[in-house]
Amino acid sequence: MPTLTIALKDLRLLLRDPRSAIILVVMPLVVTLILGLTLGRVFTDKPDSKIRISVVVEDEGLGDEPRAFPDRPWSEILLDDLADTANIRVERIPSREQAARLVERGDRSAVVILGKEFSRRAQRCSFVGGEFKRDPINPLYRDGVKADELGVEFLTNPTQPVGSSVIQQVVQVSLLRVVIPWMIGQAFDLIGTDRFMVKMEEKIPALGIAYRVPGFSKARLGDGIRGGISDFFSEYDFNAKTWSGLTESKRQFSVHGAVAGFGVVPLKLAVQRKPAAAAPTRGENRTVYADPKDVQYQMLVPGTTVTFAFFLLLTVGWLFVAERRHGTLVRLRLAPISRTQIILGKALPCLAVSLFQGFFLLACGKLIFGMTFGSRPELLVPVVVSTSIAAAGLSMLVAGLARTETQVAVYGTLLVIVLAGVSGSLLPRELLPENLRQLSLITPHAWALDAYSQLLNPDVATPQVGRVLTACGVLCLYGVVCLVVSRLVAKLD
Repeated sequence: MPTLTIALKDLRLLLRDPRSAIILVVMPLVVTLILGLTLGRVFTDKPDSKIRISVVVEDEGLGDEPRAFPDRPWSEILLDDLADTANIRVERIPSREQAARLVERGDRSAVVILGKEFSRRAQRCSFVGGEFKRDPINPLYRDGVKADELGVEFLTNPTQPVGSSVIQQVVQVSLLRVVIPWMIGQAFDLIGTDRFMVKMEEKIPALGIAYRVPGFSKARLGDGIRGGISDFFSEYDFNAKTWSGLTESKRQFSVHGAVAGFGVVPLKLAVQRKPAAAAPTRGENRTVYADPKDVQYQMLVPGTTVTFAFFLLLTVGWLFVAERRHGTLVRLRLAPISRTQIILGKALPCLAVSLFQGFFLLACGKLIFGMTFGSRPELLVPVVVSTSIAAAGLSMLVAGLARTETQVAVYGTLLVIVLAGVSGSLLPRELLPENLRQLSLITPHAWALDAYSQLLNPDVATPQVGRVLTACGVLCLYGVVCLVVSRLVAKLD
């Protein structure tokens, strides 16, 4: 059969070209490995994989004044909260001067300064007014905690805005977890006290009459109010004054970044509870070795697989140009072979190479990078097949239109990069503007990435099978349309 004969001949030519192996197999693995190394946690759990929070502690503490809480400086409480956050390691820098030099050189995007008054200002934080609390401070506002109200400064490097923003937001979350329980606990301690009951009598004059009832007293009423509030909010301990005590939770927290395709972006500094792995230790450097899900390869491997699947058009284009230069295409046109048979004969080896590439890279992801295939691994087969059909179709279209190797390099490289950028292979799609996100659906990459995210994202317990199959259908349609167009416009002479 002429189609199979042409396919076998082209397959031998593709396999004989060393550029094919480098572009289609070696390059994706190298890129995935480099990005994995950049993100950390490639084969071991090491401190460099965590967000480093550099801190200078100038805090002078609370002195020797008698108090029930806390039993140590507030700066130590804040550092312990940061250390209890998974994926965070705390680095203590000896002096403000050294911190300024590190920031100026770009070695640190930001350094946190806990000023001399930090403990004393934190101790003054309160929800209630001056008659209940001496010289109170309310540091809360719309966006979190007013750091300057607590004597917290940030030395930032203006050339690293993303890194400094991440550090400031992490510290903001810890400040909220430290300050809010303390403010709630103080307010709850006042309920039922004489000063509180006097204020209640001012607002409810009838209480004065109630006190005349035998067996009824301010103390009993105060105890009743405290008990009623505690029972109403039964899942919280308002006396605790710490976040873990307030929420009655001993679990750790984690700060996550969003990873997709070739990019890692600290997209959401969402504080999520994680099971505790190891208790933090006190000292100059606090590092919590938590065990969060290592998800980068679940996203990196599909991203590189999809992107490099379409690098096939460079190899196919070079092969087409070489055959045109050697007169092979002209001889095929003179033979009793239809144009459709020629196009199909050249598309089949492209499809075969793309299928090998897709399954090989997923297998490498499993064996080398330790990724998992989710709860429905059998659905990866139609995704790889449909992506290969789309890649083979587009490769044939570009190869048929290009006349020279220069045109193949220019058209192919530009097309691959533009499609990868628009689709979300280079940048997480959730970061794209809404109109660009919708526009990305014209690319086969976006549909393939959507199917892979359903199957390989560890946060998706049960993939939407209909969504996966829809993506596969769109990819197959894309490939078929490209093949039909290439049959009509390809230059075979």
